[in-house]
Amino acid sequence: MSTNSLIAVIVVAAVVVIALTALLWTLTRRRHLRERFGPEYERTVAERGDKRSAERDLRAREERHDRLDIKELSAGRRHQYADEWSGVQQEFVDRPEGSVERADELVTRLMGERGYPTEGFDDQLRDLSVEHGRTLEEYRAAHAVKVRSGAGKATTEELRGAMVHYRALFEELLSDQRSR
Repeated sequence: MSTNSLIAVIVVAAVVVIALTALLWTLTRRRHLRERFGPEYERTVAERGDKRSAERDLRAREERHDRLDIKELSAGRRHQYADEWSGVQQEFVDRPEGSVERADELVTRLMGERGYPTEGFDDQLRDLSVEHGRTLEEYRAAHAVKVRSGAGKATTEELRGAMVHYRALFEELLSDQRSR
């Protein structure tokens, strides 16, 4: 085999190895994002229209989240929040609209105490999506009902559903004691 042929084989082999490495790295990164974001991964892909753009957005969310100072709550504070949630649920029988409003306020307060920024619903969604992507759609649904309720357009059954959705995120935030 001539020197030129040997060089050509080595170059082709190196290109193949580099291409396979890049492909494996991309697939590993994609799997990580799917596992971390859960249903939010597919939602973002559908919203963005392509995987590359969605994955850039999700990585940006991770980077922003990593800069947050997410804190654990003491057992006493968790207990206080749980008691307050019980009161919100009990209020539902007499004042469903007010109960949903209070549930939203309680979830927002809990987010703030844990270290999540609470300004702007869209920013809340982006920040929560990193660790709470599996309950994010429930939070969206609850918030949508709360908004309709404020305009007097939500049924009691929708309000009941909103409470269930708020509770899912509330319980996750309350029990998730991983600090970053």
